[in-house]
Amino acid sequence: MSRITVENVTRRYGDVRAVDGVSLDVAHGDFLVLLGPSGCGKSTLLRMIAGLVPPNDGRVLVDGRDVTETPARDRDLAMVFQSYALYPHLTVARNIGFPLRTRRQRKVEISARVAEVADVLDLGKLLDRRPRELSGGQRQRVALGRALVRDPGAFLMDEPLSNLDAQLRTATRTEITELHHRLGRTFVYVTHDQVEAMTMATSVAVLNRGRLEQVGTPTEVYDTPASAFVAGFLGSPPMNLLDAEVVARDGRLHAVAAGVDVPLDLGEPGNQGEPANQGEPVRRPAVLGVRPEHLSLRPAASDGAAPEATLRGTVRTIENLGSEEIAHCRVGTAEVAVRARRPAGFTVGEGVVLTVRPEHTHLFDRESGRRLVWRPDRDASVPAARVAVAT
Repeated sequence: MSRITVENVTRRYGDVRAVDGVSLDVAHGDFLVLLGPSGCGKSTLLRMIAGLVPPNDGRVLVDGRDVTETPARDRDLAMVFQSYALYPHLTVARNIGFPLRTRRQRKVEISARVAEVADVLDLGKLLDRRPRELSGGQRQRVALGRALVRDPGAFLMDEPLSNLDAQLRTATRTEITELHHRLGRTFVYVTHDQVEAMTMATSVAVLNRGRLEQVGTPTEVYDTPASAFVAGFLGSPPMNLLDAEVVARDGRLHAVAAGVDVPLDLGEPGNQGEPANQGEPVRRPAVLGVRPEHLSLRPAASDGAAPEATLRGTVRTIENLGSEEIAHCRVGTAEVAVRARRPAGFTVGEGVVLTVRPEHTHLFDRESGRRLVWRPDRDASVPAARVAVAT
């Protein structure tokens, strides 16, 4: 078993905190993806887990054992690097078997183990070749084989697919996912590619500027982002984020801005009436979030009765993606993307009305960026509610 626990680890380089007080608990058999933009600290965090970089503060534990001061070779963790790091003068077989030779295992044991790993990774016909004779995908599998031959408790992978072309990345992504299912081992995988995170992970940790923004399943981080950063990072196109104000009107809360009037669904039906402060009107600055696929598009000219939730704007550009189109619209001073099946039937310059169901809206604090929820007031004499920042 390999349960990896990271407790409040920090890594500083001068005045820069590459990793700032991050805590994670990776269960045995989990496939955790560390996701975030370049420079967010994900590779530094992985290298601290591997023992290649010491933390300035905090602890790293493997199966409950503190390994913070333990050398990398004694942590029972296998690292797969972005560059593959294969020995060019050695055959595939000798590259895969190298970790076993350094441990002075017998040749017959090494040969048997290399053959077993080569069979798992479909490398049996390539064992006599050298790295220069292999494709990028084959080299990646050899690097995986060299990690796998040690039979480690967990695999650590630092952007292993970044050097592959799009088609090969898709195929290798599937191979790694299937390998995880077969082995049942713990995987910690670094990437800036959200597609890799959404398709491979059992859990995703999103980092930003060295700090942990959210940990959850791919579905959780996509459907219920904990911050405006997570909302704006995940998705292609990402979630639309518009500066707005939350107001109470007609017994409901609305997000309003130039060209925007959207009723909100914040999880407390029946408690979205007057605010809790003696009937003073709610007026709170916030950020409204809506996924492009949750917006419906129609011509402004067809707008008879005003729809319940509307954004009014003008089509600026249209992207043809084959089966779908992305319409980029100007709503007030904001840019809003809409994903629709092709042909959507709209033209550049056309006025449009965008509608969204209240349950598909998200609200974030404008200063902290954290997700907002609507919670009932504790004073039972006031049938009201208040906005609070999610913790």
